[in-house]
Amino acid sequence: MAIRTDLQRELTAIYRAALAAVDPALLVEQALDGTTSASRQVSGLIAAARHSFVLAIGKGSHPMASELQRRLGPKVVRSLAVVPAAAQVQETPPGIQCLRGGHPLPDQSSADAARAALDMLKEMKPSDLLIVALSGGASAMFVAPALGVTLDDKVATNSALLRSGATIKELNCVRKHLSAVKGGNLVRATSAGTRIVGLILSDVAGDDLATIGSGLTAPDPSSFSDAIAILKRRRIWGRAPERVREHLEKGVAGEIPETPKSGDPLFARVTNLLIGSNRTALDAAADHAASHGFAIERWGDLKGEADDVGRDLAHQLAKIELTRVCLLAGGETTVTVRGRGRGGRAQQCALAMAITLSQIAPQAKVAALVAGTDGIDGPTDAAGAFAFPDSVTRATSKGLDPATALKHNDAYNFFDSIGDLLRVGPTGTNVTDLMIGLANY
Repeated sequence: MAIRTDLQRELTAIYRAALAAVDPALLVEQALDGTTSASRQVSGLIAAARHSFVLAIGKGSHPMASELQRRLGPKVVRSLAVVPAAAQVQETPPGIQCLRGGHPLPDQSSADAARAALDMLKEMKPSDLLIVALSGGASAMFVAPALGVTLDDKVATNSALLRSGATIKELNCVRKHLSAVKGGNLVRATSAGTRIVGLILSDVAGDDLATIGSGLTAPDPSSFSDAIAILKRRRIWGRAPERVREHLEKGVAGEIPETPKSGDPLFARVTNLLIGSNRTALDAAADHAASHGFAIERWGDLKGEADDVGRDLAHQLAKIELTRVCLLAGGETTVTVRGRGRGGRAQQCALAMAITLSQIAPQAKVAALVAGTDGIDGPTDAAGAFAFPDSVTRATSKGLDPATALKHNDAYNFFDSIGDLLRVGPTGTNVTDLMIGLANY
């Protein structure tokens, strides 16, 4: 028991070191310090603008808007921060209007936030600068349905995609083609000549600017045809709302303009800067683990079905032969929901890992943590879970069946029963998930 507690503490310390490196306020500060060519370009644009407007959206929006307000002071005419509906906002600096947005599914507050932002854009002059600060969760928290599509239509479609196991790129492709702001359409909504700076904290694998926040300020490579293909591939098309099908079909027929593409003159006035990502967090985790005597191994991206990834990670941990190794991986798995249990993708992955460890290496000196950097894994109060070779033994002694828990997506109750959930609360940032494994400690 004591060693397991120590391992949980060690894994949590590495996780917190990773979080500290992707603090949104810190990343904004670094983006404006002018130490790189990209930050010099951004800081130059901001310095040259007489007046600036700030639109911050996502789980890191409040600290990002606050840091911009602190740095720019009276140059900011208006600042709007769209924060998660459940976020605990301690103190909002004067000059920042704070609005709520629904997450993980959009709701009326998401639509209200987008409407308020579009109204703010109407106040801008061509000589003004718009700073768009994006972080994880922005897609759900900022919603302006396309003409002819309702909010309920978007919610129903989004919910079906989430349950189908759709990837974030698939989700965002469909979202963008049902939206008046996503997929670069936010740029269309600004006055001609208005300069835009995007400060972007990535919550997607590969850091694709067209996917983060559904690409509010980025060209969109996808099409209406792609959106229809995704809904058909995920077996949603036939039961999607009629207005959604009609809108997408009109887009394919050319009756509705496509989202703006690369090369569109619109983007000549947009400068996007990626200020942080999962790699930023992983590098900080590696530095912390190395300073505590661990050799570092990097695994590939976390992607694919959570069950499969968990099994693969267990095999990778079990075969490490060197002493004191920290195995690190980051990204985002998917879960095709088949049961009515509680959990999230990180907990599902950790459960698959624990089950496999119990089978292939029950006596191995290994331990792992799989957790979301936003502190919220699925619709639960846990960031993720710890996996040990004896997790299954401890759970079965309490009458739990791990295979049933995995099948019914009930990892939360499994890990909660043995005290192996990680609860840290909302972190105010999001760069997808982390897997931290310790071997031969």
